[in-house]
Amino acid sequence: MTSFTLRWGIISTGWIAEQVVSDLLVDPTTRDTNDVVHKVTAVGSRSVEKAQKFINEFVNGDKTVKPYGTYDEVYADKNVDAIYIGTPHTYHYTNALDALKAKKHVLCEKPVTCNAAELRSLIATAKENGVFFMEALWTRFQPLAKEVKELIDSGTLGLPVVVHADFSVDFGIDKLPLTHRMLDPKLGGGAILDLGPYPLIWTILALYEHPANKCTKPSNITGTMYKTPITGVDCNTSYIVTFSPNSSTGSTLAAQAVLSCSMNVASHNPGVTIRFEKGTIVIDAPIPCPLRYTVQYFKEGKPGEIAREDTRTFEYVGSGWHFQADEVARCVRDGKLESELWSHDKSILEMEVFDEVSLHNWVPCPSSGLIHASQVRRQGGYKFPDGIEKVLL
Repeated sequence: MTSFTLRWGIISTGWIAEQVVSDLLVDPTTRDTNDVVHKVTAVGSRSVEKAQKFINEFVNGDKTVKPYGTYDEVYADKNVDAIYIGTPHTYHYTNALDALKAKKHVLCEKPVTCNAAELRSLIATAKENGVFFMEALWTRFQPLAKEVKELIDSGTLGLPVVVHADFSVDFGIDKLPLTHRMLDPKLGGGAILDLGPYPLIWTILALYEHPANKCTKPSNITGTMYKTPITGVDCNTSYIVTFSPNSSTGSTLAAQAVLSCSMNVASHNPGVTIRFEKGTIVIDAPIPCPLRYTVQYFKEGKPGEIAREDTRTFEYVGSGWHFQADEVARCVRDGKLESELWSHDKSILEMEVFDEVSLHNWVPCPSSGLIHASQVRRQGGYKFPDGIEKVLL
């Protein structure tokens, strides 16, 4: 069978782009992938020199790769099929919009936008231009996550009841420049958008995607923030996402997720705990790319008493970013406009949760399972500077 080759244009030359491109170059057969391969054909940066330096260091100096000093030149390159966007998230909307209008497929780094309204606009643009669009929520495509999902859906452990998940990084914020992406409000700084997607991805996998939930949106979302006095961005954020039975959608799931993220303390282990009627799944940190999980099976008729434990350990060649790229390649090859594993509705839910955590007041609509904001005033008092959000709620 001939492998399908997806030709990538890379937007931005920062740390995350380095990680993704390094994994794109890993031999796909090392992960038992034989149907798709990846080729970097263009890199865009703020100067040709920076783009060339990136190519020299992370694309093995491949002379067939074009260095560009503007992003527009990457979008216009006929040898580029798909664009990877690794810029700060306040630039995602503009970068993705330009790429989609150029009829390029897009993999956009998380968080995909600053709010749900921007995301809906991008999805509409992608559909208008007949191109694939996906948020780079790489965790969802890793073999460990897929295996955990299969176990959950099998029903062996019964229904999920509570998810606890945290992702935190001690950035040493007291020593960071005020222009650092984690501190600068103009770059969407703070914990919720940068770190928050990771606790939430496990909630979406375990609860939103659960067969009993029928893809029903949460019935209730609450959140609280502590803002650093350094710049006013959120330093510590906790949020609770509740799923309730819904006669309109047919959901029978009653479960809750208790989630947190911080940028001034390290993550703890375990990173994720999913508690079920008949057992528990414990997932090791770091939760963006965990390599081990343990299943605790309860004794029959004795909830909480462990009958046995099974532990599974994983090892990847590369750092785990390539699995999402394989998904993009397969979807593009097959003419799909979105991934089934991380579909548009899941990214919309993610952004709605973050919007709701930041809103002062909201009212759930029990009949539809949808969440409606009654006014746009941020609950934690963290508001982006004017002009940062290109599409408002």
